[in-house]
Amino acid sequence: MKKKRKGCFAAAGFMMIFVFVIASFLLVLLFFNRDLIKKLPIDTKTIVLERLTDYKPLVEDELENQGLSNYTSLILGMMYQESKGKGNDPMQSSESLGLKRNEITDPQLSVKQGIKQFTLMYKTGKEKGVDLDTIIQSYNMGAGYIDFVAEHGGTHTEELAKQYSEQQVKKNPELYTCGGNANNFRYPYCYGDYTYAEKVKEKTKTVEESLQVATLETMESKAHE
Repeated sequence: MKKKRKGCFAAAGFMMIFVFVIASFLLVLLFFNRDLIKKLPIDTKTIVLERLTDYKPLVEDELENQGLSNYTSLILGMMYQESKGKGNDPMQSSESLGLKRNEITDPQLSVKQGIKQFTLMYKTGKEKGVDLDTIIQSYNMGAGYIDFVAEHGGTHTEELAKQYSEQQVKKNPELYTCGGNANNFRYPYCYGDYTYAEKVKEKTKTVEESLQVATLETMESKAHE
């Protein structure tokens, strides 16, 4: 009986050592492979910001092409809200191309199309005389929201976004149901997310702070070279 127990303990001990070695190997692998970490379904603030920063050069180039160079942080803030920088459609821009959600399979195409869509909303918004928050919200709710706000004072509020959402829901109540979940925070305003602009602004601030820190670290590093 004692021999059997010793055998069980030995087997358990071996298994623990094996698991420890494998876990240690994976941790070392992840530590030295930041690209692998960023592809994992881990959403710590640091990892999300690293993903977004990887897109910064492309975002800057595309915005410069559109004459909107001052909006890098905003676009990255929108990407943060849309996908946290994950997946093949980080700007969730498939639908603006007439495709189904997440049908874009090329992240670069997603970014380019997302910025193209933002540029369209931006120009439309400026023509209609609405504020930037309305333009941001229209990325989520569509150009119709710009017209709606223009007719109601030109300044975005969550109350106006709710009213517009309610209007759209009434047009197609079977489609906009919040997944049938009455506990969804959007319910009954199930068309779009009436809090989108505010969420994007909060995330844009986080992105700006991160980019400022990165810039300071780069400057300090060069100063010590």
